[in-house]
Amino acid sequence: MAADSRAAAAAEAVAAPGSRAVRALLAFVQSRDSRFGAGAWATSIVRVVTGLFFVSTSLGKFFDYSKEVDDFRSYEVPWAEVAVPAVGALELVGGGLLVIGLFTRLSALLLALNMVGALATAGRVEGGSFHLVYAPALLVAMLFLLWAGPGRWSVDERRRGPRPTASSV
Repeated sequence: MAADSRAAAAAEAVAAPGSRAVRALLAFVQSRDSRFGAGAWATSIVRVVTGLFFVSTSLGKFFDYSKEVDDFRSYEVPWAEVAVPAVGALELVGGGLLVIGLFTRLSALLLALNMVGALATAGRVEGGSFHLVYAPALLVAMLFLLWAGPGRWSVDERRRGPRPTASSV
């Protein structure tokens, strides 16, 4: 009988306004612990897609260096000649690490700070869809990866080793 009352209390808590959607989202993402769960796919897809995006944007900082330096100067970034290759290297290396899933949380933290810098400089000065749509979306994605981790299909996950399952505990 006590188990029935606990189950009823849990059902009432889940039925609270807004909490059902939050719990469903958390359950979806946390299902990454299962080998082929939807959360494992979602987290890995977010990681790989954002990593590729960062790699692609980093290339412009190297192939069109003088234009990027001019842009950084117009955004009032100090030491633009140094900042452009530094940001390009961060995006290239961090994005590449995201793609393979190595040091995911560290890469996501550094790239999130990069997006805060992009919003505070280019977003403030120039605006536009790239700086005011993509940068916030990438910031949210990096915060998600900080919270969720690398997902199942990553070097980080393989280095961690097998996780205990409910049946083995």
